This record gives sequence, structure tokens and C-alpha cells, in this order.
Amino acid sequence: MKKVILIRYSEIHLKGNNKRFFEKLLLTNIKEALKDITCNISFSHTRYLVTDFEEEKLNEILSLLLTVFGIHSLSVADEIETSVENIENYFKNFKLSNTTFRVSVNRADKSFPINSTEFSKQIGSIIFENNENLTVDLHNYKNEISIDIRETGKTYIFTKNIKALNGMPVGSAGKGLLLLSGGLDSPVAGYKIAQRGMIVDGLHFHSFPYTSENAKNKVIKLAKLIKPYTHLKKLFVVSFTKIQEEIHKNCDGDFMITLMRRIMMRIAERLCEKYEYKTIITGECLGQVASQTIESLTSTNLVLEKIPVLRPLIAFDKDETIEIAHKINTYETSILPFEDCCTVFLPKNPVIKPKIDKVLLEESKLNIEELINDAIKNLEVVEV
Repeated sequence: MKKVILIRYSEIHLKGNNKRFFEKLLLTNIKEALKDITCNISFSHTRYLVTDFEEEKLNEILSLLLTVFGIHSLSVADEIETSVENIENYFKNFKLSNTTFRVSVNRADKSFPINSTEFSKQIGSIIFENNENLTVDLHNYKNEISIDIRETGKTYIFTKNIKALNGMPVGSAGKGLLLLSGGLDSPVAGYKIAQRGMIVDGLHFHSFPYTSENAKNKVIKLAKLIKPYTHLKKLFVVSFTKIQEEIHKNCDGDFMITLMRRIMMRIAERLCEKYEYKTIITGECLGQVASQTIESLTSTNLVLEKIPVLRPLIAFDKDETIEIAHKINTYETSILPFEDCCTVFLPKNPVIKPKIDKVLLEESKLNIEELINDAIKNLEVVEV
């Protein structure tokens, strides 16, 4: 008998003839998550197994696996050779008292001689006979004892399912470029889009000296915090100072945010084309601020020629975003009081329903192509 970690996948079972691709990718991602742990990782018949690890590493392994999208649940299990006698003998020494319980048998190995229902009753009787003050309750139980009889000749016995992140294996949906600010929303947006299988890298706009190095370092820290989930490797940092100064000097100040967002999107699209990202990802939420009305979102979309925008949080309530930020440990960093570029030259009354003809008129006062080229030429790439 040995201790193992049993891993079950999420939506992959729906993938039909393409299932093998997703299974192999998830195996790769599990191995990457556990690359610094001495252990063996294998896959057979819809189950992944982590074996041959030091027991004191168990909690660390579980924590790492809980950053991997595509996993439905985990169980720490005892592995034994499959036979009726072996399983019965295991439960003759099984301790449980003063509780309600049920036994669940999954007979994936159809050559096993007793069907699941009958074997559940048989094992339940053994547990009942060898322990005190037990009650069998198939519906309102406090303890479920699971017996997973696999096609490999192994049986796995466990008492707990640990819920994992679900979703699809990261890498199955291509690569996207996340507009990563220092706020709450964009790290969560990166997390959510990675849950659907997309690898994410980051793009940050900063306005030194109007914003500090602390603001930039804050974003680098956020990038590192979401890296285990998103596989983020690069953070592109663009100086936006000159662009903001030119807008402030030449344009109607009430259009500052609208013009900024449109130029940001143009820069993001150029980087997507150069570095082969399939989409731009933002943390925008409909109606949350002036730049996120449907009119403002439409205005920013109109500058894009080839690359789509994905907005995973578009219908989120702020509390939903905060809940996930706590879960992925970005909340405390996001609320640090270091301002980002969107707070520089902020108008008192920003336009919330920009009309495109007026936006184009304001943009005509700028040499946008020169500003974009200068910004990209001075691009900084931070390896995360």
C-alpha cells in the first residue's frame, strides 16, 4: 500500500476525438507545476497520479496542483492491488466512529467480480462491524468512503475530494495580451481568461515621473502573482508620459480617457501582431467607470483592425472581482496606494458617451502614428 494523489480532469471528457490533445496538455501543465518537487507523475484511463513523493511535501504539492486549470478535483488516496480480498482486508483495519457514513464504489474495471452496489454494501458491513457507534446514511452522511477500482489493476481508497479550479488546460486556447494595470480588475481578468485555456502575457502603461517606480513594481508583483495560473512570462512596459502630455496640451481635457484608451488599444494591437498574440484582454466591466460605458467601449473597439478584445469581467459585480482577488492573493497588492497612468491629468467631467465624430476631431490634433511608434520603440520587456 502506498500514498498517492489522484487527479480528475474537468471539461476534457467533452472533447470527443480531440480529447487526447487536452489530456496530454494537462499532463504537461501538471508536470510544470510540480517541476521543483521530486515525484512521479503518470496518466492512465482519465486519471492522473502523483506518486513517490516525500510525505512532508504533500501539502505543498496540493497547493501547487490547485493553481492548475483543467483539474476538477484531487484526492489523497491509498493505492492497493485490486482484489476482493485485498480491499476487504484494508477495511478490517479501517477506523471510523461516532458518525454517519456511506461507501461509494466506482468499478471502472468491469472485470471486477462484484458490481458497485453490492460491493458498497459488502464493504459497508465490514466497516460497521469493526467500528463503534456508526450509522449508515446514503443521503445525509458526514463521511463518504470512496473506492475507485481502476482498469490498471490498482484500487484507490480515499475519504475526501478536494475541489480544484476546473476550466481548460492553459495553452489550449492560444495566447493573449492582458492590459495589466495596478488595480483589482485586470489581474482577475487574466486569471479568468486563463481558466478558459489561454496563456497570458502582460502589457502595462506607466507615466514616470507622474507615477512612481513603486507603481511599476506593484504591477510586476501582480504579474508574478498570477503567473502560476496564467503562465505569464513577459510584461511589456510602455511609457505613456509623452502621449498623455500631448493629449493634455492639444485636446479637450474631457476626452482624455477616451483618447488614452484608443491609443492604448492601437499599441496593444501592434504588439499582438508583432509577438503573435491572438487577442487583447482587459479588466473592463460594463458601466463601472466612465471609460466602460457601452459608448466608450465601442469607441475603443473601433480603432482595432485585426485583433479582437476579450473582457472576461464585463458582467461582473465588483464583489465578485474582489472575491477572486482574495482567492488568488492579488487583493492586498492591488489596493496599495500607488497610482497608475489612468489617474494622470484625470478630467473632472470625463465624457461618458463619446460621439465618434467628436473623438475623431480631437484625435486629429495629435500625430498619433508618431506617438505610437515612439512608445513602441522605447518598449521595456520584463521577464517575469
